[in-house]
Amino acid sequence: MTSQAETFAALQRYGEGAKLLAGGQSLVPALNLRLLSPAILIDINDVDELKGISLRANKLRIGALTRHAEIERAALIAEHAPLLKEAARHIAHPAIRNRGTMGGSLVNADPASELPACMVALGAEIVLASAAGERRVPGGDFFTGLYETAIAPGEILTAVEIPIARQNERYVFMELARRVGDYALVGIACQAEVVDNVLHDLKPAFFAVGTRPILASAAATRIIGRQIDAACLEEAAAALDEELAPINDLQASAAMRMHLARVLLRRAVAALLPELQHCLQTAARA
Repeated sequence: MTSQAETFAALQRYGEGAKLLAGGQSLVPALNLRLLSPAILIDINDVDELKGISLRANKLRIGALTRHAEIERAALIAEHAPLLKEAARHIAHPAIRNRGTMGGSLVNADPASELPACMVALGAEIVLASAAGERRVPGGDFFTGLYETAIAPGEILTAVEIPIARQNERYVFMELARRVGDYALVGIACQAEVVDNVLHDLKPAFFAVGTRPILASAAATRIIGRQIDAACLEEAAAALDEELAPINDLQASAAMRMHLARVLLRRAVAALLPELQHCLQTAARA
């Protein structure tokens, strides 16, 4: 395919028997393992409308075919969405980052993936298009379940639009994995506005602790607008029990994942407030 119009026509013709091929870093392994057997693959790598990183008004627009390695290196992303730059370097290995695409990662909706959580933390809008037109879905509403999204039949993800970084905003991305390049056992993507060492508009989005990325709003309310100390952090960490739903699997137990989520929340807050690092470092290491 060389245009969106051709892609829409192919999707309409082949229906649910078709799968889009972009980077192929999730699709090809699934084909090899016989987890998927589509009737046809629609190659969209030459659709230029799905490429590019640009500023539009007060938003950063990133095309669906943007490779992970481009996110890691792009000056516009480093300036206006540094959380994405930090997250990208945690994605698998260089060979995968050179081929894998942002759109592919979001559509695959793996609950242990880095970029979906970033979309939630950054308040991104997911841009979807079909032959009938275009619509936008908030990042927090796009991921609906395990490998499930709000994409309707005949639609494709064309881009994401992210509000550009504001003054006083800070970002932190952390994940814990058994080895570099492995899927995360637990991870957090977080943004906040910092004024006089107080956190405002805190958005901690966790991944690998449920069937989709989870914005820990209850934990955030225990922190926003308060002078942070160890007791405050413990209160926020305890609130995660209300929101996260980790599972037991071969990599870690649900209890272990919950413990690690609490650890990451403490560390993330400490990283957002380096001015208070001395008094928070003990709690962050707990």
